[in-house]
Amino acid sequence: MSTTRNRGKQSNDDTLFSTKWIDVIKEATDDLCYLLTRGYPESSTLQLVGHKYRLNKRQHDALSRISCNHNKVTDRSTTEIECADLKGKAIEIDGFNLLILLENALSGAYIFKARDGLYRDISSVHGTYKRVTKTEEALCLIGNVLNELNISTVKWYFDQPVSNSGSLKTRLLELSKTYNFPWEVELVFDPDKVLAKSEHIVVSSDGWIIDNANKWSNLGAFIIENYIKEANTITV
Repeated sequence: MSTTRNRGKQSNDDTLFSTKWIDVIKEATDDLCYLLTRGYPESSTLQLVGHKYRLNKRQHDALSRISCNHNKVTDRSTTEIECADLKGKAIEIDGFNLLILLENALSGAYIFKARDGLYRDISSVHGTYKRVTKTEEALCLIGNVLNELNISTVKWYFDQPVSNSGSLKTRLLELSKTYNFPWEVELVFDPDKVLAKSEHIVVSSDGWIIDNANKWSNLGAFIIENYIKEANTITV
């Protein structure tokens, strides 16, 4: 797994997410959450608020990840299972969602603590996944934390249509044998729908999945806050 790439951070991010702009993004987030809670349509309202505060695309993407309907924040909290209570439980992981978040956190990219308590990044996979410098570290960190939490069984789901998902599955299974990580890996065409219908505890920061899943756990936040002290986290 030789690579020199990092995940997430762009050259102008330090300026875009400086203290000056964070204050602006906080105010924009307050406005957007208020409007979403009152039933305004998400897409057009996001565009309206972003334009009002003169946010560029990166800041606009952050605003989208951070903001949440207040009612959904409450509803999501009622189905959350704390990581301390995962002992002996079976979990299913939104693979690219968790892995890319932690690759970003380990690479020094900015990650954002949203109003629902979940951490989100502003990078994404568009048809192709490429391993980065921190991929192996992120996978091993996840595996070690899962073992420390004494989780009984783990199943990862990855998007089969995404390029390189097959080689990533192979690597996860190799790590499972080497380090005794208790996980299985499955490639499916639509992990979101599979996870939303899961009878087990789901790990994802995708709002739609969480809103439809029976139970979920905020494993990403647990790992970031307890094991990645150098993470560039932003809370507004």
